[in-house]
Amino acid sequence: MKILMISAEVFPFAKTGGLADAVAALAKALSEKGNDVKIVMPRYYKIDRKTVSLLKKGVCVCTGQQEVAVDFYCARLEKSAVEVYFVDYEKCFGREGLYGNSFEPDYHDNPFRFSLLARAAFSLCTETGWIPDIMHSHDWSSCMVPVLLKQCMRTENSPFKNTKSVLTIHNMGYQGRYPSGAFSLLGLPQEQFRAAGFEQYGCINFLKAGITCSDILTTVSPTYADEVKTQAGGFGLDGLIRVRADSFFGILNGADSADWNPASDSFLPANYSAENMAGKKICRRKLQQEFGLPADDEVPVIGMVSRLAEQKGIAEVFAPMYGCMYRMCTELRAQFVVVGSGERWCEDEIKVLAGKLPNLRAFVGYSEEKSRLVESGCDFFLMPSKYEPCGLNQIYSMLYGTLPIVRRTGGLADTVEQYDEQTGCGTGFTFGDLTPDTIFYTVQYAVDTFYRRREHYEKMQQQGMKKTFSWNDAAEKYLEVYKKAGV
Repeated sequence: MKILMISAEVFPFAKTGGLADAVAALAKALSEKGNDVKIVMPRYYKIDRKTVSLLKKGVCVCTGQQEVAVDFYCARLEKSAVEVYFVDYEKCFGREGLYGNSFEPDYHDNPFRFSLLARAAFSLCTETGWIPDIMHSHDWSSCMVPVLLKQCMRTENSPFKNTKSVLTIHNMGYQGRYPSGAFSLLGLPQEQFRAAGFEQYGCINFLKAGITCSDILTTVSPTYADEVKTQAGGFGLDGLIRVRADSFFGILNGADSADWNPASDSFLPANYSAENMAGKKICRRKLQQEFGLPADDEVPVIGMVSRLAEQKGIAEVFAPMYGCMYRMCTELRAQFVVVGSGERWCEDEIKVLAGKLPNLRAFVGYSEEKSRLVESGCDFFLMPSKYEPCGLNQIYSMLYGTLPIVRRTGGLADTVEQYDEQTGCGTGFTFGDLTPDTIFYTVQYAVDTFYRRREHYEKMQQQGMKKTFSWNDAAEKYLEVYKKAGV
C-alpha cells in the first residue's frame, strides 16, 4: 500500500509536541510491514538545506489564485525506509516557529501556509508519478488535504480519483480557527466556505472542514474517542463527530521502543533495564547535579515535562494563590523538577517558585536531553492534564521505571493502571477531579507509598517497564482502517 502522510511536524526534523513523535513512529511501523510510506512537511528555517538532499527545484504549485515556485528536498527517517519530503518556500516557512513566534503566537497567514503545504503534497505526487492509495493527514494544519481531495481532485481524469483520505485528530483543542476573510487565502471557490465544512459561527475552522471531508477519522486513544463525542470534550465539534461516528476510530498510540529504551538511550549518563536498575541511580544523581538539587538517594524526585498550557493542568499546579506546587514543596519530603515552556505567566511563576523553594528546580524551555534525564532520573512523573488525547510521557515514564501520577482522562486512562494497595499491582497513581487538592493528595499518596511500601513501589516499576506499547499494534489497526476507507 502507498501511504503519504502530511504533517506540520515530524521528529527529529521539527517538533513542538507529541505529534512529531507519533507521525514518525507510525510511519516507521507501517513501513516495516512492507508498505511504501512517505511524509510531506515544511522545510522550516532550522532545517539546514545542507543536511537534506535537493529533489526538485522550482516546481509550480497552484494556490488557486496564483502559482508559486517551491523546491522539494528529501531525507530518510533514521533506521527506516521512510522518505521525508520538505516543501521549501522561504516566504512561508523560513521563519522562527512552526505555527507562530513570541510576538505573533499564531501567524496571521497560517491559512495560506498550510494550504500551500497541502497543495504542494499533491504537486509532489504528480511531479514524481507516485500516487498514494492513502493520504493521511494529522491535525488541523493538514486538513486542506482531504478538502482538496474531495472537492477538487476526484475527477474522472485525475490521478487521485481512487486515493482515499484519513485524518487523525491528535488534539481536538487545536482547530485552526481564523476570521472568515482568511478563506480567500485558500484559493477555493466561495461556495466551498460552507460546502466543504469550513464555516463555523462566521469564521473558518480547518479541523471542521477536515472532519467533514475525510473518508475516515481517527484519534489517538479509545477513551479520547469517547470524550470528543461529548460537549465537554468536543470543543464545539462533538455534534459533527457524532454524525461521523461510524467512520471514527480511537487507536492508541504506541511508543518508539527503539528510541525510548533506557537500555540503549544515548542521552542517558548510564543505561539500565528492568533486570539491572543500577544505571537509574546514576541518572538520578546526574539529574540532581544538573538541576542543583542535593544528592539524596532516599528522597523521591518528582518530575514534569510539559507544554505550559491550560490543557496540561498548569493552573492547578502553578497559579499564584491557587496551585498546589508551593504546598507540595513545603509539606512533602520530596524534590521537584520541571521542564517546559508555554504561557508566559506560568513560565514566570515557575521561575519565582524555583527561586524561593530549595527543593524545586526548573528549566524553562525545551531540551530533549533534559527531558530524557527527567524521565530516567525521577521516581515519579506528574501529568495532571485537563484532557489528554493520548499522551506519550506517561508511557515513556513507565518504560523508564518512573511511576506516572496522572488524571484519568483520554490516553492516560487507557495506559496507566491504578495502584492497588492490597496487592502492590499497578503502574501508577490516578485521580479524577482536577483540583489543586486532588493533585496534592494523590502526590502525597505516591510519596507515602515510596517511603512506607517500597516493595510495592519497586513492583510497580517492574510492571511498568515490562509493559509493551507497540507501534506495531497501532500500525495493524491503521491498516484495518485504511481498508475501511476503501483501499
